[in-house]
Amino acid sequence: MESAEWRMIVSGDGDPRYKGGYQQMGLRVRSSRVGMAGLEVGTDMLAKYGTTLARIHPVREALVRATESSLASIRDTALTQGFRPPGVDWDRYELGMSLLHSIVRVLEEDRVSPATRKALFRIIVRNNLFLQGSWEAKEGFKARNGCYPPDIMLMSPGKGCNLKCTGCYADSGATREKLHWDTLTRLIGEAHDLLGNRLFAFSGGEPLSYHSEGKGVLDIAERYPDSLFIMYTNATLIDDDMAKRMGELGNITPAISVEGLRGPTEERRGKGVFDRILAAMERLRREKVLFGMSLTATRLNSDDLLSDRAVEFYFDRHGASYAWIFHYMPIGRSITLDLMPTPEQRARLWKRSWELIRTRRLFIADFWNMATVTEGCISAGREGGYWTVDWNGAVMPCVFFPYAAANINEAYANGETIEDIWARPFFAGIREWQKGKGFHGPDKGDDSNWLMPCPMRDCHADGRRLLLEHEPEPQDENAREALNDPDYAAGLMAYDSALEKLTRPTWEEEYVREGGRSKGSPAG
Repeated sequence: MESAEWRMIVSGDGDPRYKGGYQQMGLRVRSSRVGMAGLEVGTDMLAKYGTTLARIHPVREALVRATESSLASIRDTALTQGFRPPGVDWDRYELGMSLLHSIVRVLEEDRVSPATRKALFRIIVRNNLFLQGSWEAKEGFKARNGCYPPDIMLMSPGKGCNLKCTGCYADSGATREKLHWDTLTRLIGEAHDLLGNRLFAFSGGEPLSYHSEGKGVLDIAERYPDSLFIMYTNATLIDDDMAKRMGELGNITPAISVEGLRGPTEERRGKGVFDRILAAMERLRREKVLFGMSLTATRLNSDDLLSDRAVEFYFDRHGASYAWIFHYMPIGRSITLDLMPTPEQRARLWKRSWELIRTRRLFIADFWNMATVTEGCISAGREGGYWTVDWNGAVMPCVFFPYAAANINEAYANGETIEDIWARPFFAGIREWQKGKGFHGPDKGDDSNWLMPCPMRDCHADGRRLLLEHEPEPQDENAREALNDPDYAAGLMAYDSALEKLTRPTWEEEYVREGGRSKGSPAG
C-alpha cells in the first residue's frame, strides 16, 4: 500500500495534531479508511499464514524491508519535529526494530501455536501497537479527565507463592491473602471498558497459585480474548495441562523469573528450582507458547545477566522470545541497599542491553535503564503508562513504589470506580512530577534525565516529598519501616547523587546532543 495517504499515516506528515503526540500511529490509522483497511487485511493474513510466509525467503525479506522502511520514516519524522531529544527517537526506533525481528524469528522457526499467532497479530500488533486499545473508551476518558488513560493495568491477585525467594519485593510465601474473583473481574472489566486497556499483566505472589471461586488467571485470559496478558511467574507450577491450555488460549505469555543461570537463580530461589524452570520451558516450547524471561539484576549478578552464555542459553537454546530486566529494589522482604546494582553496574548493563538490541535484534526491555523509550517513569496511571492493584486491594503507583492512594475494595463499597481512584491527589502529584521530568517533551530548562526515572530509588528525595505530602497508606510493615528509616533515605539519596554524576554526561551527549545515538554504538 504505497499511496500518499498511507505515507502520511506512517510518517505523520501533514497533520499537526500528531506532532510528537501520544499514540500517533493509533490516531492516524483510526482516522484513515485506508489505514484501517490495510491493518485489518494485513493482520488477518499474517494471523492465518504468518508462519508460512515467514519461511518463504523472498516474501519474508520484502515484508521486513517494508516494515523497516516504515520504522525509519517514523524515526526521521520524529527527529525533524524535534519534540523529544534526538537520542530518544533513535532508542524507540532500535527497540521497534528488535520487536520486528523478534516476531519474524518466532514465525520463521514455527515457535507459536495458531492461537498464539492470532494473538500476536490481532492483539499485540493490531490492538496494542497500532490501535493501542479501544479509542472510543480512551476518547471518553480524555473528555472526562483532560488526558488519555494508562495503557496497562498490573494486578497481583494473590500474595501466595510456592517459593520463598531472598529479597522478594512482594514478601510472598504461604499466605491466603488474595482478591476475590468478583473484585478481580470487575477491576479488569473497568480497565477494559472505561480505560480501553487491551494489555494487562499479572504478578504476585505467584499468579498461578491464585484461585478464587474455583478459577484462576487463565480463566481471566479466556474471558478477554481481545487482550494480551503478560504473566510474571516462577514457572514451577506449569505442568503439561497448563502449558497445553496456554497454547490453546494464545493470549497469555509467561515471563519466567530467573537471576541468570543455575547458580544465582538457585541461590535466590532454592535448590532444584532451575531444573523445574527448564522443564516448564520445554513444555511451553512443545505447546508453542510465546514466552520470555524476567531477569532480576542485583549487585551480585548484573555483570553476568546478559553474558553471551546466558543469552545463548535462554534465547537460542531454550526459545525465549523476549526479556524484561528488573533491578533489585530495596522493598519487601529483608530490605537492603546492598543488593541494588551500583551506578557503574547499571551503566554497563545499559550498554550491554543496547548492544544486544542493535546487533542481535533481541527484544530486551529494562524498566529503569531504558526509560528513554517511554519518556521517563510510567507509574501512577500516567498517560500511556501503568498502575497496579495488589492482593489486598491496595491501588499503588507501581509495584516498586508500595504506597496506596486507595483500596479497591473500599472504593467499590463506596460506589466508586477505578477512574475515581485514578484522580486521587497522590497519583495526580506523581503525574505532575513526571511532567516536570520531561514527559510530553522536555524543555531546555527542566532537569530531565530519563536514565534515572524512578521516584522511589533514582529520585528518592522527590519520591519521599510526594509521600510526606500526600500520606498514602504503606502496603505493609516493610514499606512503613522504610519510610520511617532515616538511614534508608540517606542511603538512597547518596546513591542518586552518584547515579546523576555518572549518567548526566551520557544523557547530554548520547540523547540531548544532535546525532549522539545515531552512530550505532551504545557508548556513543
